[in-house]
Amino acid sequence: MDFIDLKSQYAALRDNINARIQKVLDHGQYILGPEVREMEEALTAYTGATHCISVASGTEALLICLMALDLRPGDEVITSPFTFAATAEMIVLAGGVPVFVDIEPETANLDAELIEAAITARTRAIMPVSLYGQVADMDAINAIADRHGLAVIEDAAQSFGATYKGRKSCNLSTFGCTSFFPSKPLGCYGDGGAIFTSDEVLAKACREIRTHGQSQRYLHTRLGVGGRMDTLQCAVVLGKLDRFEWEIRRRLALGEAYKRKLRAAAPGLRLLDVRSDRDCVWAQYTVFVDGREAVQARLKQAGVPTAVHYPRPLHHQPAYAHYAVPDACPHSIAAAAQVLSLPMSADLTEAQQDQVVDALAAALG
Repeated sequence: MDFIDLKSQYAALRDNINARIQKVLDHGQYILGPEVREMEEALTAYTGATHCISVASGTEALLICLMALDLRPGDEVITSPFTFAATAEMIVLAGGVPVFVDIEPETANLDAELIEAAITARTRAIMPVSLYGQVADMDAINAIADRHGLAVIEDAAQSFGATYKGRKSCNLSTFGCTSFFPSKPLGCYGDGGAIFTSDEVLAKACREIRTHGQSQRYLHTRLGVGGRMDTLQCAVVLGKLDRFEWEIRRRLALGEAYKRKLRAAAPGLRLLDVRSDRDCVWAQYTVFVDGREAVQARLKQAGVPTAVHYPRPLHHQPAYAHYAVPDACPHSIAAAAQVLSLPMSADLTEAQQDQVVDALAAALG
């Protein structure tokens, strides 16, 4: 059993993906070729956002958005400490200061009720993370941002395809940033990402920044980066789009099945809560366990692969510890010690899922 089954996905899409790749090899436009614009147009239609700017990675997407906001040294960006390092990493590389606010223990997403107390005169933006595939409470976060004149950047690296109150992730705030890393809900075969916005001025800035700050060839109007997404990777995403809605439905169904089966087999196990006004596309199906290392070892013996996203919150990481006191964000600290991700992908079979559930119930004793 694979933790994420990309081989079965490719087998189902082989002809479409191969044809898409071959078309790029035939026309030879490997940088900003026609597939780049085609993918961007397809994803704007999917999300409802006015603009999609493809970029080299989800990490690059965050950096470009912060640069488009003209973040200045010392400017503060409120975010979660319970996320991958890229979230805070880009704030620091852009010259900003990450201000860590704790998560909701039930969802592991940024707690909107704690944000306002963290706002200062230096705050420029809020960067919630749509963790594990579920969007944070974006209406509440946007309302706070509006009161204080702040931008909101949704780090949606794990939630492309998810909905919040009937709207798509990546079209919920000033910016939405996603990743097409192979293991994401919509992945390419390398690095790739996208920025979504409905602000014309910010979209123009992002397009210029991703190509070394050029408004036209060799006219550099702003500081930029080499942040383009390769045409070949856009072709791979296009090759997956026909099946994507089916995959999202499968992820939703598998998430519900995991919940039902785990509640029956391991009634004491704590599961992530999915709020009633949104869904979760389960980039990782994650549960909370005590004695995690022993549980992982038992699952490995049973042939069930697992992963931990994430074992140490950012304010306990050496690179970011000086941005917060060690005992801040207690829910993030607790989650980091307990989260365990189980095999999850659209091609996970019922038999495989039953094997995971039975093995986990046995491992919990």
